Amino acid sequence: MTTHRIGLVVPSSNVTVETEVPALLGRHPGARFSFHSSRMRMHKVSPEELRAMNAQRERCIGELSDAGVDAVLYACLVALMAQGPGEHRRTEAAVTEQLAQAGQRPAVLSSAGALVEALAALGARRIALVTPYLRPLAEQVVSYLESEGLEVLDWAALEVGDNAEVGCIPGERVMAAARGLDLSGADALVISACVQMPSLDLIGPAEAEFGIPVLSAATAGAFTLLRHLGLPTALPGAGRLLAAGQAVAR
Repeated sequence: MTTHRIGLVVPSSNVTVETEVPALLGRHPGARFSFHSSRMRMHKVSPEELRAMNAQRERCIGELSDAGVDAVLYACLVALMAQGPGEHRRTEAAVTEQLAQAGQRPAVLSSAGALVEALAALGARRIALVTPYLRPLAEQVVSYLESEGLEVLDWAALEVGDNAEVGCIPGERVMAAARGLDLSGADALVISACVQMPSLDLIGPAEAEFGIPVLSAATAGAFTLLRHLGLPTALPGAGRLLAAGQAVAR
């Protein structure tokens, strides 16, 4: 069974993505994965710290290139969305170019781009979402998604500015925020628009309660990694997004 090396670029204060993405991909019946991280310093989820964090990207990609990874996931959704429309494409292109200069051509993805791609795969155009961010950053995430042709019907900001605290937000608080949304007409619910806000235990119960597809930055990231590696995307217990199991040629 082939082992695929996954490179993760993560904020230094993130403790969730390296738990949830491996947990998801560990359910895959036909492949094994190893995970290799490089960290960008960031504590407060603020525009200033996000810009400073993004400036560390080249160092992180250089470190991951030494590991010869098969795929790279730039795992901070808001860091890219806060820079304006289309930023995930610009960042993915810059990372691809840097790795090409090192003679490597892994799949290059970002959490921001993965969410957009996963929603498209679901055929979801009208969505609702829960974010942990302070309201101004949450508004930028909403605007970014709308610039991608999505209609955000309703959304919630939990107003947590410390990234370490985001990783400790109780699931019941997230579910309570989701219950407060108007989901009438929504094609899907993004229950965690942040790779740091825990989501895995919420996907199944939320789909059962709300009756629509439910995804998160983590499940979108896992789906898109599998898709770009040419692997079947079926993972048990991860919601409708990961229930189909068809490998998609890229």
